[in-house]
Amino acid sequence: MTSSAGKLVFHAVHAGGTLVRGVRAAIDPSARNPAAAGRPASGWLAVTVYRECSELESAALPAPLAEFGDRIEVRVRPAPGGKGTELAARMRDGQPPGKALNRLSGSDPQADLRAALRRAKQVFEVGEVLAVDPAPHGKRSATPGGALLEAWTRVAPKGGVR
Repeated sequence: MTSSAGKLVFHAVHAGGTLVRGVRAAIDPSARNPAAAGRPASGWLAVTVYRECSELESAALPAPLAEFGDRIEVRVRPAPGGKGTELAARMRDGQPPGKALNRLSGSDPQADLRAALRRAKQVFEVGEVLAVDPAPHGKRSATPGGALLEAWTRVAPKGGVR
């Protein structure tokens, strides 16, 4: 391909990408800020529990959610399609989620709530919080890559699906 034809293709692809991003931003305003796209605008985080709605409404909050006390509000309602119960929670003070550095250090209240919801789902469905056995190989070597992997492993339970 000649140099001028390559430049033409590059500019055409760039213009197409700009057009697609503009259309997506017009249809879905959260597309302008991809970091905000994974965060619900209302602040509610939800899990679907495979139990009848009446079972959850009559039960006390499980320990993972009860630890938050008055800092959260909880909502229980039937899941769409009759597939169990939707258990949702959000922070009362409307705290925005922490920055990436806070999430890595484990000090993000939204991530703590996400992890507590998953543990509460396990308590309702199984009766206990399931734990993974520790890695049989012991500690990773003290390399920069090993330290980074240890940090990600430590905060992974709070990550959830984004």
